[in-house]
Amino acid sequence: MDKQERNKTVQEAEAPVVNMTVDKDKVDTDPTRERPRGREYPKSRSQMPEEQLFAFAEYNAQEAEKIGYSNYSYWKSVWANFLKNKLAVILGISFLLMFVFTFIASAIGKYDIYMAPDPINRMYITPNAEFWFGTNAIGQDYWAQVWYATRASILLAVLVSIGQITLGVIIGLVWGYVRKLDRFFTELYNLIDNVPTIIYMTLIALMVGKTMLTMGVAMIAFGWLATARNVRNLVFMYRDREYNLASRCLGTKLGRILSRNIFPYLVSVIILRLALAIPLTIAYEVTLTYLGLMDIMVPSLGNLLSAASAVFPRAAYTLWFPAAIVSFISITFYLVGNAFSDACDPRNHV
Repeated sequence: MDKQERNKTVQEAEAPVVNMTVDKDKVDTDPTRERPRGREYPKSRSQMPEEQLFAFAEYNAQEAEKIGYSNYSYWKSVWANFLKNKLAVILGISFLLMFVFTFIASAIGKYDIYMAPDPINRMYITPNAEFWFGTNAIGQDYWAQVWYATRASILLAVLVSIGQITLGVIIGLVWGYVRKLDRFFTELYNLIDNVPTIIYMTLIALMVGKTMLTMGVAMIAFGWLATARNVRNLVFMYRDREYNLASRCLGTKLGRILSRNIFPYLVSVIILRLALAIPLTIAYEVTLTYLGLMDIMVPSLGNLLSAASAVFPRAAYTLWFPAAIVSFISITFYLVGNAFSDACDPRNHV
């Protein structure tokens, strides 16, 4: 620092301090008057006019309201987090395209699902230009059989899974929140769970029937246990929190407390349960068909796998196609269900 700059710094330090107290009578309160902008006296604030040192802050009611406003949307944040998982998105889109294709496949196919052009001479023909997936034991086009069975199994699995999860969530919410009903539902759970479900299904198939509708209703009637137990345990964690105690003190109805205060915390668990229930239902349908407890007249993936297991060494292709579809559905719903469940967790939202 040279001598001239040092003298300049000393002069600024020794400048007299001006009293900054503002006389209210001298302050210009006219909001329409245009005030000077910028710094006119950059060397010394003490020499700046009061009009530049003090200015009234403008107030706008609409702008003030925006300060406490948030653009956060729960489901918008859920989709944003889910779309970050590229593999889950690709698998989900692929599954939807496959389901749509099950309706198109019958239109582009050459034969109907029940048509057998020549049952004797066309048994177990390997895939070729005429029969894209080959033929089955009675000469039917396996292409039509596979895609019709895929559509039927997916619809059955989705409907049964939705029924199981809906019933399980409702029972689990009431079971966990209403303490007087805890013993009743616990004993009902133990009564049903301690007996193998296949015994119930066998009795229903023999006494009522083996139709797909009957067995679907039976799977719903005995498939809610795991979901209800899981929801009940989670409700125990939330039922006595402060906001629920306040709601009860204010006389809020039970249904509103369960739907507004507790249910949103269970969304991620419910979605994961639903996603995993769909491939499990298909697997259960395959088991029931293999045991002869479901009607084999309606093509389904369980029927095709059951029939292919008997002729696997001779016609391996009859097992490849339905097995590949079942595997794809199971992997897709497992990965997509986990990804969507994580996206629904509020702790993952920023």
